[in-house]
Amino acid sequence: MSTTTTGADARDEDPRPGGPADSPFVRACRRQPGPHTPVWFMRQAGRSLPEYRAIRANVGMLESCRRPDLVTEITLQPVRRHGVDAAILFSDIVVPVAAAGVDLDIVPGTGPVVAEPVRTLTDVERIRPITRDDVSYVDEAVRLLVAELGDTPLIGFAGAPFTLASYLVEGGPSRTHAKTKALMYGQPELWHALCGRLAEVTLAFLRVQVAAGVSAVQLFDSWAGALSEADYRRFVLPHSAGVLAGLADAGVPRIHFGVGTGELLAAMGEAGADVVGVDWRTPLDAATRRIGPDRAVQGNLDPCVLFAPWPVVEAEVRRILEQGRAAPGHVFNLGHGVLPETDPDVLTRVVALVHELSAQSGDRG
Repeated sequence: MSTTTTGADARDEDPRPGGPADSPFVRACRRQPGPHTPVWFMRQAGRSLPEYRAIRANVGMLESCRRPDLVTEITLQPVRRHGVDAAILFSDIVVPVAAAGVDLDIVPGTGPVVAEPVRTLTDVERIRPITRDDVSYVDEAVRLLVAELGDTPLIGFAGAPFTLASYLVEGGPSRTHAKTKALMYGQPELWHALCGRLAEVTLAFLRVQVAAGVSAVQLFDSWAGALSEADYRRFVLPHSAGVLAGLADAGVPRIHFGVGTGELLAAMGEAGADVVGVDWRTPLDAATRRIGPDRAVQGNLDPCVLFAPWPVVEAEVRRILEQGRAAPGHVFNLGHGVLPETDPDVLTRVVALVHELSAQSGDRG
């Protein structure tokens, strides 16, 4: 794909045969047949790769996300090494929140840390709307990547309102989400105001990525599994649904993923995604029964399996492919992100195995 046909213009010219819109990944997301089950890995660009550690040396995470040259190189690294069927934009879920005026940093070994946690409506009102100009570095990086990737699709992403709200209320990562739930239960009006504002920021951030040329988007709700289904439906689903509905006319598949969400899968599907990500706890055939026949699934190898002997890895890959055949579309992935200690060669072997087995058995994504 030339640099003169990047972004939305290029996608409008696609679906020429061989373009990203006709890739095995996008076809599986749309529940269409393809040559094999596509595979990519959450956190495929990251600390498991020595080339990533080298390029990130002495460069902070937020700075890395704001440098289009670094974003481009880091995003491309696992595509070159593993032969995955899709790239995912190197960024972080707090990037748009920082662009919206929240004072935060990504602290090594800890994660996002917020200087002044949200406690009042005034705090919420300080989170300003964002425009393309606020995240122009993301727009530039996506356009560079689309030109480099050619027929390989690029996935854009953002954090879902609940997970972002949890970081802002807690002031950082939390095991219990106690402050988050206290605000949610005790001040529901403030909670919905916060999530509504974050939904606007998230949607704007994803729309920038779509306009620049991503072929799909993934909404990460990493902490949603901390909630009951009743609480999810009352306090979270309306805001995630608002983001996904805002992308209904974008022309790209929408993926929705959370961790520990086995009991929430039906509700997460109802939020409006085309693909529901499933962590390793729920078999894909069971997940498909919960989600329904109108959505594809993504997942769901336990990241820790990658540390086992190869015959164990192979057996688990075979099991997941077999269970994934129950779905109308299946994108092979992990049940969460690649762990930093993972041997990259194992990931490369998994990609080759998925392609080989699914092509032999007649799986079509």
